[in-house]
Amino acid sequence: MTRFTPEELEAARDRLVPDVVADGLHVLFCGINPGLMTAATGHHFARPGNRFWPVLHLSGFTPRLLKPSEQQELLSYGLGITNVVARASARADEVSAEEYREGGRRLAEKVARLRPRWLAVVGVTAYRAAFDDRKAKVGPQERRIGETRVWVLPNPSGLNAHWTAATMAEEFARLRLAAGDG
Repeated sequence: MTRFTPEELEAARDRLVPDVVADGLHVLFCGINPGLMTAATGHHFARPGNRFWPVLHLSGFTPRLLKPSEQQELLSYGLGITNVVARASARADEVSAEEYREGGRRLAEKVARLRPRWLAVVGVTAYRAAFDDRKAKVGPQERRIGETRVWVLPNPSGLNAHWTAATMAEEFARLRLAAGDG
């Protein structure tokens, strides 16, 4: 993995990272916003401590552990990645409430256009802020965006110590089964 200096990471602040999307996906995973490592590399969930890629594999969504640089392979499995807020920051708490609300509006438009079977938001706090649903919990939601169903997954950040990779993989696997991929 490429090592970046603190200056190189800081230079990635506010960069946009292109979505990995296509029409009619089984699941569109949605992160909170890109971190600086993701923005520096251009690859989603690129920070070494982030458990997204291992959990995706452990849950059975991918037949092998993909590297962030292999993110385009997700499309062959009917999977994609986007973010609630497009701009990169060092921490999610640098994103304002208005950015979350606007991100939720833009995400709903994107989902209506792309029509995935499921939208999977990784991070209950981001989901609550983006969709003004303070009572949301991890799991399937009542909300639909057109025909797209919504599932909230635990945040795979290494900072989310409440969830282990194994318990996250169980929740991701529940979504995989609901999406008809298993």
